[in-house]
Amino acid sequence: MSGCGCEVELKDNQQKTVLYWLLAINASMFVFEIGFGWLSESTALIADSLDMLADAIVYAIALYAVGKSIQHKANAALVSGYFQLGLGVLILMDIARRLHGESEPHSWFMIGVGMVALVANVICLILIRKHNNDEVHMRASWIFSANDVIANLGVVIAGILVMVLEQRWPDIVIGSIISVLILRGAYRILNDAKQELASAQKTCEKPSEDKQTTSCCSK
Repeated sequence: MSGCGCEVELKDNQQKTVLYWLLAINASMFVFEIGFGWLSESTALIADSLDMLADAIVYAIALYAVGKSIQHKANAALVSGYFQLGLGVLILMDIARRLHGESEPHSWFMIGVGMVALVANVICLILIRKHNNDEVHMRASWIFSANDVIANLGVVIAGILVMVLEQRWPDIVIGSIISVLILRGAYRILNDAKQELASAQKTCEKPSEDKQTTSCCSK
């Protein structure tokens, strides 16, 4: 049964199951967090909610790549990276806009919602942990989940500082840090995807009698 592809099919099904869960959790948390972000006038919460939306879209892209060729998976990761890059820039623009405003973030909303989001993303991290060394599209998903946990901790810390100091600057600072984390994650994913594409291209260009290699490149 070594040539039946059963092991590959099992791995693909496992990846799909994990990605469906990640997609559902992040999409739900986006709706939950964006609502409370606007109510609490929190830059950090809004930035984190948009990060959730971006991750949900990225997981949908990764689902598309499951079972396809290495090049498809690398291209999916590439699209994910560019999407994250654009999101990071948009958040920085929103932060710049809020610096000239007079919003007063509500600390208890930030702490409570941040804790809920933290629990959700820890669950995501546990789900994706076994796949952090898989193909490039799954490695990208791991990076997103790990960054989300850091961002959620930041939101909670910002809420505590806003409450203690009675100042809005911790919210702005944490929102900025979240955007930097997103940009850093985008850079890592784009770099990884480009290396994977270059490696796959070299493999496909090599003259080989192995029909399986050829099919993997063109699938």
